[in-house]
Amino acid sequence: MKKYHCYSAPFDEKTEELFKEAVFLGQGNNGVVYSLPEDKVIKLFVEEKVCLDESKALAKGNGSKYFPKVYELGKLYIVREKVDGLQLDKYIKKYGLNKDLIYNIYKLTKEFKKLGFSKIDTRCKDIMVGERNNVKIIDPKKCFSRHVDFPRHLMKGLMKLEVLDEFFIFMYEIDIKVGKEWRYKFDKYWAKEKLKSKYKRNNEEDFL
Repeated sequence: MKKYHCYSAPFDEKTEELFKEAVFLGQGNNGVVYSLPEDKVIKLFVEEKVCLDESKALAKGNGSKYFPKVYELGKLYIVREKVDGLQLDKYIKKYGLNKDLIYNIYKLTKEFKKLGFSKIDTRCKDIMVGERNNVKIIDPKKCFSRHVDFPRHLMKGLMKLEVLDEFFIFMYEIDIKVGKEWRYKFDKYWAKEKLKSKYKRNNEEDFL
């Protein structure tokens, strides 16, 4: 369940004027998002450190075709380009996977490395799929504070959507070396997760 907060941020004059016509889009655990005129959106944050974390990633990616253009960064808000399309999880449910889409996701991970991110990962719902299977990331989180050297969370999401094996079929065609590396790392990670889950269940049963 999402927490609901009261949001307040000191806008500059232009942002304050745009916000008069803001339309609520949605709320996550860390903030709330509104659409603005001029094909922009604004995200309001509860905590400055969370806003700063996301601002650093978006600023680093500003100018990259895989990131939305950034217009304004405040202590508790970000104004950025509105990204059209479908969230990756919703896109897959509607259209399935294809090689072009997987190739663009693969290129997105290479962009993360190029930008110096220590977290080469993101959630399915933080990737927007647009025309011609182009992808953009909309909510980069902890890109410099966490170390994840393969798209672990992304693949976990694909597994839940029951398309992980299909993903790897395409990855082996695109870059077999990287595909095998990711498969090995994810299988190792998932085996540990299953052991943790089993250990937790056994402990809970001991107290019944």
